[in-house]
Amino acid sequence: MNRFFNMDNKFFVFMGRVADLIILNLLCLICCIPIVTAGASITAMYYVTLKMARDEESYIVRSFFKSFKENFKQATIINVIMLATAVMLFLDLNIVNNMEGTMYKVLFCIFIAFTFLYALLFLYIYPVLSKFYNTVKNTFVNAFLMAIRHLPYTFLMLVISLIPVAILFIPSFQVQSILIMLFILMGFATVAYFNSKFLVKIFDNYVPKEEDDSDKDALPDSGDTPV
Repeated sequence: MNRFFNMDNKFFVFMGRVADLIILNLLCLICCIPIVTAGASITAMYYVTLKMARDEESYIVRSFFKSFKENFKQATIINVIMLATAVMLFLDLNIVNNMEGTMYKVLFCIFIAFTFLYALLFLYIYPVLSKFYNTVKNTFVNAFLMAIRHLPYTFLMLVISLIPVAILFIPSFQVQSILIMLFILMGFATVAYFNSKFLVKIFDNYVPKEEDDSDKDALPDSGDTPV
C-alpha cells in the first residue's frame, strides 16, 4: 500500500506526465489563437517537450513563456513564411485539380512532392529553432538538411504526426467525438513529446558534449550540411 502512494510510483509518474502534457497543450493552443503567434507557440511547446524527453526538470508554464519570448521574432518570421507557402501550395493544388490530361498528372505529382517536402520541413523547423541559435535562413537550411539526413527518424515522426488523422475514419461517432476531445485536450503536445524522443537523438549529433546541458546551442552559419 505504501508503495502505491509513493510519488515515485510509475502510476503517479505517468499521471504527472499526462497533466504536464495537458497544461502544455492548452498553453500552445491558446497562444496559437492569434495565428501570427503560432510559430512562437509551437517553438515553445517543442522547447518544453525536448526537455521532457530528456527527463530534465522544468516548470511547464515558465519554460514555455521563456522560449516564447526568446524566439518570438524569428518564430513569427518563420511562421509567416510557412503559412504563405502552405496557402500557395493549397491554391496551386486546387488549380491543378481543375486541369485534365498529361499536364494535370505532371503538375499534380510535382505539387504533391512539394507538399511532402513542406511536411518534412514543418516537422523540424520549430524544434530546430527551439534548440539552436541561428539566422532564419540557416534555420530553414539546417532543418531541411536534418530532415533528409535522418530520413528513418523523419518518417517515424511523420507517421506519429499523421496518426491523429485516423480519428476521422472511425465509424463510431461517439468514439470519434471522445477521441477528438482528447486530442484537443492533449493531442498536439503528445505528438510533439513523442517526436521529441527522436529529435533529442538527432540533435545530439550537432551538440558538442561540453554544451549538452545548455538551453540553446549554435549550428553552423553557412548553408553547408550541419556537422
